[in-house]
Amino acid sequence: MGGDWQIRPARRDEAALLPAVEEASGTLFRTIPDLAWLADDGVMPAEAHLAAIEAGTCWVAADGADIAGFLTARAATEDGDGTDAGRAVLHVWEMSVAPDYQGRGLGRAFLEHAAAHAAKEAMVAVTLTTFRDVAWNAPFYARAGFTILPDAALTPRLWGMLAAEVAHGLPAARRCAMRRPVASVS
Repeated sequence: MGGDWQIRPARRDEAALLPAVEEASGTLFRTIPDLAWLADDGVMPAEAHLAAIEAGTCWVAADGADIAGFLTARAATEDGDGTDAGRAVLHVWEMSVAPDYQGRGLGRAFLEHAAAHAAKEAMVAVTLTTFRDVAWNAPFYARAGFTILPDAALTPRLWGMLAAEVAHGLPAARRCAMRRPVASVS
């Protein structure tokens, strides 16, 4: 825990380690009484991380032998009839930082890394879904350049993700989709 973490592509053998990081990170939900159940709700399986590793869209922050955190994303095609229809975006499926590393700028570093990757790949944006009112969710992402999409701007892809989250038990009124445009690298 020396703080000398570096963000790098996750290795195949690290996929099995990432659920434990997410589980540890998720214990913070126990501080919110009506969301405390999320701390015990299960995490993204290693197989999902492995698919992102193989796609080149899963990164870890390593501090020596420790995994300080990770960001797992997947490329998607923007759907709907908006100006970016048919264009590629990077969707963040999960970002978790181990408790001992929280509050050190690692989350923001992951988001900058993801945005740089999206720009390099000529994607138009980074998207995610999150809680509107949880301090380390939408308010944090807003400080990192994301904006909450109003309902009228939600694509069918994002509507579908939010609907699946609600079906899982997340409160619809507290969920939102966010987007951060990126400029492609020439």
